[in-house]
Amino acid sequence: MTDSRSKDQMSKLIDKIVAEWADRGKIIEGGWAAYVATSGLETAPELQRKEMRKAYMLGAQHLFASIMGIMDSGSEPTAKDLKRMDLIHQELDAFRRSLTNWRLP
Repeated sequence: MTDSRSKDQMSKLIDKIVAEWADRGKIIEGGWAAYVATSGLETAPELQRKEMRKAYMLGAQHLFASIMGIMDSGSEPTAKDLKRMDLIHQELDAFRRSLTNWRLP
């Protein structure tokens, strides 16, 4: 199996798992669990894990509340909404790229 095919299969599996988390109302909790499992945080002291989870969840809550607050009224996204979402994506992607040990599947 080629490396790109393997990455494509892994990406599809991750998308499926994330969709299942979302369908159960646990997308953020699932993301936290994945972070713990892939970061070695399982062996960190309980207080560190507790404080990191709090920061993770507060960050998620801040982003979600901000998105809900900045969207234009109406049922369809506006060009301004899409631009703001793109800027959020760019900001988070720049952060991801700044992490020297970050690996995407």
